[in-house]
Amino acid sequence: MKKRKFKISKPSLPAVLKPEGEVLPPSDVPRITTDTVAAHREEVISGARKYILRLGHTKNRIVGITTSLIILAIVAFLAYSTLALYRFQTTSSFMYRVTQVVPFPVAKAGSDFVSYESYLFEVRHYTHYYENQLKLDFNSPEGKQQLIAFKKQALDKVVNDAYVKKIAKERNITVTEKQVDDQISLLRAQNRLGDSDAVFEDVLRDYWGWSVDDFRRSLKDQMLSQNVAAALDTATADRAKVALAELNSGADFAATAAKYSDDTASKASGGEVGIIERTKRDVSPQTMDALYKLQPGQYSGVINTGYSLEIVKNLETTADGKIKTAHIVFGFKDISDQLNSLKDQQKARAYIKN
Repeated sequence: MKKRKFKISKPSLPAVLKPEGEVLPPSDVPRITTDTVAAHREEVISGARKYILRLGHTKNRIVGITTSLIILAIVAFLAYSTLALYRFQTTSSFMYRVTQVVPFPVAKAGSDFVSYESYLFEVRHYTHYYENQLKLDFNSPEGKQQLIAFKKQALDKVVNDAYVKKIAKERNITVTEKQVDDQISLLRAQNRLGDSDAVFEDVLRDYWGWSVDDFRRSLKDQMLSQNVAAALDTATADRAKVALAELNSGADFAATAAKYSDDTASKASGGEVGIIERTKRDVSPQTMDALYKLQPGQYSGVINTGYSLEIVKNLETTADGKIKTAHIVFGFKDISDQLNSLKDQQKARAYIKN
């Protein structure tokens, strides 16, 4: 059987040949010259422009939808946070972190807002101590009542702190970081904050749920309040100066204590308070520091303990290093009472109810 041969023909080209063999372009392809290139470029671009515009519209729509979703999420988050803070008064760690970022107010002291964060800062260290150290269940009837009391105490404190800062600003009263460092150093020297940095940090965390920065913040606020109280109560400072001047003029310490001291428990006995040792924690660190620098028979200058002014005397140093002590105390007026006149002029308004 003979094999059949197939002849494969070449595809015809879309061109014609001139007799000399020159290839001519297809008749439907436009001829582009230097003169017509601009027109052809515009024709191509105009054809593609409708696709570019369509893509641009799609991109704008995506951006619009994304922006709307972000705004909706922010509004929902703020609404949730507002309900959690003002209606349910949540004190959770999450909401505390939120108030550190978003400046929600808890009250207004005159023309100044009081931050919700400062309020939660106070409430949380109270509750941490009672939950972890005293094992108080805040879901129990007793715990619920205690929590209400803590919240009221915290709100009163942060509002008072706002007025204190107003007065401090007006009178140019400040507390520097160095003063805070000096106070911490004094406390550490008397072993009141643990015998090492690690112990100090553990105590703060276990007892109050604080970091070192939190402790510094609380201490600085306390010192500012004490400085303002001293500046407002000039009469107490004047009494202390008079008493010290009489001692320097040769007056008897016991008689001076009986005359000036606000410590009713000791003034009748010439200011004697008994034996004091370095580990006694109900004596201010400033008093302890001054007392242990005195020789028997010597008395100090006026000491600002933060809550009062005090003059101490070393009556006798015992063989084991303890000191028989006498003192004259000049108590400051309660700063809360001193703030009342300012509160009458610039009313406070709370945004939560306890």
